[in-house]
Amino acid sequence: MTQVSIGDLAQSYTLRRQNTLLKQEMGKLNMELSSGRTSDVASHLSGDYSHLADIERGLRVLQGFDSSATEAAQFTGAMQSALGHVQDVSSSLANALITSSAGYLETPINSVARSAETDMQTLVSTLNSSIAGRSLFSGVATDRAALASADDIMTELRTAIAGATTSSDVINIVTDWFDAPGGGFDTMGYNGSTTGMSPFPMGDGQSVDLDLRADNAEIRNALKFTAIAALSAEESLGFGLDAKKQLQVHAGQGLLTAQDGLTSIRADLGYAEERIDDNVARIAFEKTSLEYARGELLGVDPYETATRLEDVQFQLESLYTITVRLSRLSLVEYMS
Repeated sequence: MTQVSIGDLAQSYTLRRQNTLLKQEMGKLNMELSSGRTSDVASHLSGDYSHLADIERGLRVLQGFDSSATEAAQFTGAMQSALGHVQDVSSSLANALITSSAGYLETPINSVARSAETDMQTLVSTLNSSIAGRSLFSGVATDRAALASADDIMTELRTAIAGATTSSDVINIVTDWFDAPGGGFDTMGYNGSTTGMSPFPMGDGQSVDLDLRADNAEIRNALKFTAIAALSAEESLGFGLDAKKQLQVHAGQGLLTAQDGLTSIRADLGYAEERIDDNVARIAFEKTSLEYARGELLGVDPYETATRLEDVQFQLESLYTITVRLSRLSLVEYMS
């Protein structure tokens, strides 16, 4: 029988090639055993990627909805915090106005008026809040502050009431400035858009609408009555104690009434927060389900993989043994 042999160089190349292949197979099996997923997707799926593509597409869509829900949660949380601060400040001012106007001393009345101007600064600053560079209460115009500065608003109001002779004149002028269509608030005070932000999509036909702007009637009321309180002791008017008290009583009662409106819009916002939380939970569940389905589709049997890994390790050890023996082979050992 004819025997075919290979030269030393060819034999060395063959051994190196087998060593490389076995190491690659061992690395692949180690990765599959640690991850629980196949490293050769095409072979594992027999070339049929349709189901996997559907799962991957679903996960990408859910990731988009998850980002939208996260952004909506940030907006509602920031809005709720801002409105809570507005309500706290206006409620505290209302109590101070009612208390000061019940007395007959001018000093506390003037002091509360100065506090009201500070509170006006606080309210405007709070309503001009932004998150991630986007204004909260400007509607779709998130690139700019919702309101003009408190100083500019108060300057406009002082100009408007110049020449007023009674507390009723001041009340009527300020009320028209804030409430009349096309009045000072619409043309100068509010800088945002009259179009609300687009709803945040949540998937599954769900969306959350956060159309809450600084030109909301309830927010206007808080600003309007705070402004009246700040103007109650305006020196240029030259009002006496009774007129100042009348302005502060009107402002205090108006701010107390405004609390119901602020509570109402905060309750609506709370409902939106609840819906967002529900959708966040639903999206997380759907993502988990799809990730599980992907794991089942691409998963490998750990017992079978471990068995194959042991077999490859044995083959590699055997190859090392053969390589060592061949490297030590001499003519004497070959002939013996």
